Amino acid sequence: MFSQLFRWIADETLLHQLVQQFPTFILLGIMVVCIIILSKGADWMIEGVVHLARRTGLPRIVIGATIVSLGTTMPEAFVSVMAAWMGNPGLALGNGVGSIIADTGLIFGLICMLTIVPVNRFILNRTGWVQVGAATLLVIISLLALATMAEGPVLHRWVGILFLILLSGYMYITYYWAKQGSKTTIEEEKTDHSRLMGLGKCWFFIIIGLFLVVASARLLVPSAAEIAHRFGVPEDVIAATMVAFGTSLPELMTAITAVRRGHPEIMVGNVVGADVLNCLFVIGAAAAAKPLEIPQNFFNFHFPTMILILYSFRVFIFMNKDGRFKHWQGAWLFGIYLIYLVLQYSFNIGTVTQ
Repeated sequence: MFSQLFRWIADETLLHQLVQQFPTFILLGIMVVCIIILSKGADWMIEGVVHLARRTGLPRIVIGATIVSLGTTMPEAFVSVMAAWMGNPGLALGNGVGSIIADTGLIFGLICMLTIVPVNRFILNRTGWVQVGAATLLVIISLLALATMAEGPVLHRWVGILFLILLSGYMYITYYWAKQGSKTTIEEEKTDHSRLMGLGKCWFFIIIGLFLVVASARLLVPSAAEIAHRFGVPEDVIAATMVAFGTSLPELMTAITAVRRGHPEIMVGNVVGADVLNCLFVIGAAAAAKPLEIPQNFFNFHFPTMILILYSFRVFIFMNKDGRFKHWQGAWLFGIYLIYLVLQYSFNIGTVTQ
């Protein structure tokens, strides 16, 4: 039963076949219901995270960077592994790299433009370097493959296994850093005086909330894409907008809910953690399942955009001595993401061949 359920969540082909059977007015209804479920699921998840942080003494930013980001990136890992097995390395690699760009450019950039986002220097000066380092390692290995492989650059299985080993190390070291700096970090976070829920209820809210967010997002995007297709929107526009946006929809809804409820540090942790996981977990799992050929447009377009966004974010962490990100910094990141989308649509330079 659970394997079949995960298959429906992860398999793009099954989802598109499902939504094609419904008339347009039913798809519109599905979209409305999915948006409501997304909102409720995100509410429950953030509620569980806040109370779990109070129960365990772990900072909310760390729980956002581990538990929440692991849950929201799990479907992307399933999709990438299946894409690799089905012989579509561009989709598998593009899913991870595109999500890093969307998480930092779209989600963090947009939220930073709209509200005050705190800089937790103790955590971000550590996990922030892992975020940049993992992406840089991916690009370096890819460039070495390009320079040394006459038949074309490939991420072999050993790269995927290496990334998964590094992922295990990241999860452990993040917990160690959290315990080391928990007192300072928790003092910086907004105090919550609401009645504390039990530990079991915390996990129930997080798991059910994550499931609702992920499942509804996975159904919402194909429904929207099918409606756009019926109204004559070109396939490349759908791929460059709805599908790319949809892979980061769980992170976006989590970010909006976290900020709305006064816990922006969860959003920061989720974005940083999701970037690390998209590189080490999503791409690592796909490469471990089957070697990934690297299309040329990644070297010309996707990798440079990813590096520009992540190193900009890294510089902003260093610059912000007053403990908060600036609105113009969010505008810079969001602007890079918009240019990235426009270039994909206008010149078709970043579209991954299906």
